[in-house]
Amino acid sequence: MDDEPSPVVRLVAAATAGDQEAWRELVARYSPLLVSVIRRLGLTPAETEDVAQTVWLRTVEHLGSLREPHALPKWLITTGRREAMRHLSSGRRDWPADPQTDSWPAVPTDDEDPDELLDRAERHQALLAGMAELPSRQQSLLILLMTDPPLSYLTISERTGIPVGSIGPTRARAIERLRRTPAMMAYQGGPEELSASGGGRS
Repeated sequence: MDDEPSPVVRLVAAATAGDQEAWRELVARYSPLLVSVIRRLGLTPAETEDVAQTVWLRTVEHLGSLREPHALPKWLITTGRREAMRHLSSGRRDWPADPQTDSWPAVPTDDEDPDELLDRAERHQALLAGMAELPSRQQSLLILLMTDPPLSYLTISERTGIPVGSIGPTRARAIERLRRTPAMMAYQGGPEELSASGGGRS
């Protein structure tokens, strides 16, 4: 069973062979990851959409030449960051007048440790890449468990259809599966922030 290809490997192979349904599944599965990477660089929603479309075009061009299909999430992260930086450096953007708006680019303060910021960003992206490989039901559950302010188990049950008594066990299985994804294995760190989520709710 361990020799079975991961979902991303199967989807990449099918999409490369011309399966449009597999391609749509890839886009749906990894768009949240790609958008998150782009937005973290301070692009507006409209700019994010433009850059994401460019990245998906690059993906169409290079999907068949990926040497390691399971590394697609990492490839999307790298390409998304590169295309976003290219857009930022092009000088063809209009900055919002109000720095308090959501579209104003976030700039780290001088007292933030660059190494800590980098580690936090890498951990966050590894988590997103790993989450993208989970079944949609487990993705939804973990996302709801990380909502701030926290949601009650009753609310989560209503939104996911998972019985309240099954949320804990389902969460444990989802986290264990997340730990075994290629992205998290490559990062060499466990999802501690996920493990700490969801406790003490009723």
